[in-house]
Amino acid sequence: MDLELNYEIIRVANFIRSGNFTRVALQFPDELLKDSTKVVSALREKLRSSEQPCTQGNGDVKLYAMADTTYGSCCVDEVGASHINADCVIHFGHTCLSPTSNLPALFIFGKSLISASTCAKSICSFALTSGKPILILFGLEYAHAIDDIKESAVAESINLCGSTSQLQLHYADVMCSVVNPSEGHLRVGSCAGHDGSDNAADKRYSIGGLTWSVSGGQKIEDYSLFWIGSDNPAFANVVLTFNGCEIVRYDATEDYTMTDFSQQRRILKRRYYLVEKAKDAGIVGILVGTLGVAGYLHMIHQMKELITAAGKKAYTLVMGRPNPAKLANFPECDVFIYVSCAQTALLDSKEFLAPVITPFEALLAFNRGSQWTGAYVMEFRDLFASAAVDSKTQSKEARFSFLQGGYVEDFDSQENRVDDKDEGLALANVIDKDLQVTGKDPHYLIKGRAKSGAEFLAARSFQGLDIHSKSSLPEPVFIGRTGKASGYADEASKLQAHGR
Repeated sequence: MDLELNYEIIRVANFIRSGNFTRVALQFPDELLKDSTKVVSALREKLRSSEQPCTQGNGDVKLYAMADTTYGSCCVDEVGASHINADCVIHFGHTCLSPTSNLPALFIFGKSLISASTCAKSICSFALTSGKPILILFGLEYAHAIDDIKESAVAESINLCGSTSQLQLHYADVMCSVVNPSEGHLRVGSCAGHDGSDNAADKRYSIGGLTWSVSGGQKIEDYSLFWIGSDNPAFANVVLTFNGCEIVRYDATEDYTMTDFSQQRRILKRRYYLVEKAKDAGIVGILVGTLGVAGYLHMIHQMKELITAAGKKAYTLVMGRPNPAKLANFPECDVFIYVSCAQTALLDSKEFLAPVITPFEALLAFNRGSQWTGAYVMEFRDLFASAAVDSKTQSKEARFSFLQGGYVEDFDSQENRVDDKDEGLALANVIDKDLQVTGKDPHYLIKGRAKSGAEFLAARSFQGLDIHSKSSLPEPVFIGRTGKASGYADEASKLQAHGR
């Protein structure tokens, strides 16, 4: 496909001119970096050839190509853009369309090739056998072809059924390709909330940049979902969020439909196991997985309040993209909460020393009385209301741990609590007392584990290098070895002395 058409050079140039932007960050994912220089050259030529001035007396527009994003490439990298004092970000490629915090952004989804007629035939064939209304969802890279698919589906419906009334086809819409810094990001229930229309019974759903409405009296489970696109994080988000729906995926590249998603749904079982494991955690690490998605800071504060109210200790960690080696530096953390966009929130933590869970799973684990109903929420902004927990309402009674097979106390009495500032023998004594298991009854009470980083350090056999010298005077300077590791200077003289 033509580069200027695929990357919508004219539209990007109009966006820059209309906003009078002078410093523009162009964000490319790894797979599109090969085209970055061509895109910059084409865009610069389009801006120069424009008859209208690009700016209001502020000089030429400066373009900066960004790669190696701080976090997931689907989110706008506001951290990288701030390094060049950018006025806006042009995001190319796959995106989660998460709202930004500080900078306006234009999203260019790209235009993947697809046969509209072949796709329409697959949709109509599935609709004839489903017996339910069909909701067509799609990867944003196929948004450009949806109108053609609609026309082909109408023609195919007339071909098969003689009319279009027999097949109930509903198409999702793209929310918006231009995002401004969000002021009202503290919203509730964007995945299943009221859409603000006159019909109070209608519900508006949104996921992965797509939005649609469900008429009053119906639920999303009354629909069958037809996904157009590849098996990527956006599709996994759909499968987990709408796990009660029948789903079919059409792969436009290979031209086939797939209906078996048992592997994706099996993920839910493992996620529920991680929730049970998180309940037994004493120290929780909050991983900051984004610095640009609107509302991330509010979510981190709510997670801290939730963890504290559950009688556990929270630490906030900022480290870019997490991996097993990075998280292994924090062995005191029994579980990590990953606050990020919906499409990067699920980490396969099998290789990690401690499980990594989502804010929704943390809400189930640390909010006493919460029961998992089967619903799964990936978008953390949909949890702002439910994540607010009053510590006074939290039960402080011992709870039963399915993994440990006994009752566990999450709350210690005040006389047994130790602050991070306390050190020495008193801290070690508390650890020795708190970590013991008493009783032989099958429902015995387990006192729990270390409640803070300081307690964990006091219980470790190795606490770092110790300086045994009691002298505070400076020691004399000694000259060390010189030369290469394969043969230091003193070693060479010894070899010569032996005649070698």
